Amino acid sequence: MQISTASKSWWGRLAAVLAVCGVNFFVHGSAPDVSLMEARNFVAAREMVAGGSWLIPTMNGELRLAKPPLPTWAVAAWQQLIGPTEDLGLLRVPAALAATLLVLFFWGLVQELTRTATSETQAPGRTAWLAALVLGSSLLVLTTGREGQWDIFANSLMVGCLWLLVRGWQRPERSWLPLLGAGVLAGLSILSKGPVAIYALLLPFLGAYLLQAPEPRRNLKQQRWGTLMAVVVALLIGGSWPVYIWLKVAPVALKVAQTEISSWGERHVQPPWYYWPFFAFTGLWALVALVSLIKPYAKVRAGRFIPYAVALGWVLAGLVLLSLVPEKKERYMLPLMPPLALLVAGMLRHWETSTQPLTGPDGWIVRIWGALLGVVFLGLPLAMLQTNLPGFGAGSIRLVVGGVVFLGLAAVAIYQGIRQRNARSLILTTLVGVGAVIFLLMPAYPAWEARRQEPGLSRMHDVRALPQVAAVTTWRSLDTVHVKQVWTAGRAVRIWHPSPDSLAALNRSVVVVSATTPAKRLPLGWEGHVRVSSLDSFYLGRDRKSGYWFIYRLDPIHK
Repeated sequence: MQISTASKSWWGRLAAVLAVCGVNFFVHGSAPDVSLMEARNFVAAREMVAGGSWLIPTMNGELRLAKPPLPTWAVAAWQQLIGPTEDLGLLRVPAALAATLLVLFFWGLVQELTRTATSETQAPGRTAWLAALVLGSSLLVLTTGREGQWDIFANSLMVGCLWLLVRGWQRPERSWLPLLGAGVLAGLSILSKGPVAIYALLLPFLGAYLLQAPEPRRNLKQQRWGTLMAVVVALLIGGSWPVYIWLKVAPVALKVAQTEISSWGERHVQPPWYYWPFFAFTGLWALVALVSLIKPYAKVRAGRFIPYAVALGWVLAGLVLLSLVPEKKERYMLPLMPPLALLVAGMLRHWETSTQPLTGPDGWIVRIWGALLGVVFLGLPLAMLQTNLPGFGAGSIRLVVGGVVFLGLAAVAIYQGIRQRNARSLILTTLVGVGAVIFLLMPAYPAWEARRQEPGLSRMHDVRALPQVAAVTTWRSLDTVHVKQVWTAGRAVRIWHPSPDSLAALNRSVVVVSATTPAKRLPLGWEGHVRVSSLDSFYLGRDRKSGYWFIYRLDPIHK
């Protein structure tokens, strides 16, 4: 049986997308070091695997209700499959899979949005494929997809919801199954980070799509019952855990909810224009993303391949809604990356399908893009030399290989961009360049992070390796321990308020992590119950200014 050309093309495109995702999200997954949000997620997952509650998560022995549990369930389930581990590369696999799903869902969404475009008759599906490649190699998607926290799960599942909604709404006949799937994915997104993706991703898309695209409005009456079913399913799935928590621990849940709501206006507050450089977070696609936002220039060009008004309205509506919230962080811009990738794909398709050499504004933009890529790739070998990273010294094999690769990419970018104005070559150069940075430079990231660390400083992981510490199973602290230190400790380090009764009840060794000498803080009469041994101390950061804690061992005195 012969395989059709179209089938071969589809499998080849799938292989390319999976290769981009595999390199960008999975390769050297243990770098960089664990972040604050990851530490919270990994500590909660570790306690689930150790026998804690999966429905009422804990973090360092205390209830963890600030975030929905689906990303934590994913990490814990993954550890149940492969066994408990502290390997960051393995623990980040669920997030990397979620990032890959984001790219695949987006590919399907753009395929639906561009299905009726007349420009797709010559190369069916190429615009959607390019959009997926752009999204999978965008800077913010790449960094978020390599970090095991909540945002990548919530946004990935919501993009899947958008894909199935559009698939259902664009069919003239009733489409129960796609709309049911959309409801399930929306509910799972709520279980990942509450209503955040509904606000930042679903609402902007629906506003732009329903206002600008006439076909779904015509079909919506036919699909009204399926759409209602999707809403009900999303609310049932997304609301199941909050309702359960409310029934079990209502006072704590109410306090946590009040804290989270107040934090939107009190923590990480930034001005409304904080997100304005959002296009730069597409990384090497930034110039193309910027020009795609200039409507008089881009609409007549990208509009031949994509629903330009929908894409532009989607990204601008999302930008406005995000800017209205006082609390702002860079990773919160993740919902803006899919519509930007769609706009970029439209511009790329216009340039690569031009039958004549690019002239005028098109020619100059492609020239500038090629020049910028050339500067970036030329600068990387120099940066490798200047930073003095271990393994990248003059004459080292890593420096030689990296220099050859990046200088070669720079030559291609400059020649194909400035002289040939060949957009298709620049697309390939950009994709290869992003992968080369991950593959060649990411192993040096831990050394880059530690470049400012004072030599000789003992850290938590050093103390944990001491034989007299490693043998102890129960850890306590006289002060609140930062969650990243809890993660490094490898176990819960709960706050301890010692009393004569608690000291008398000691029946095994206890390690106390304290910022001051325990002997000055334990109650009177402790001498008859425990023997204190000073073991070591550790620093919290990379230098002595960050402060240090003492480690003591308390052994019960058996009478």
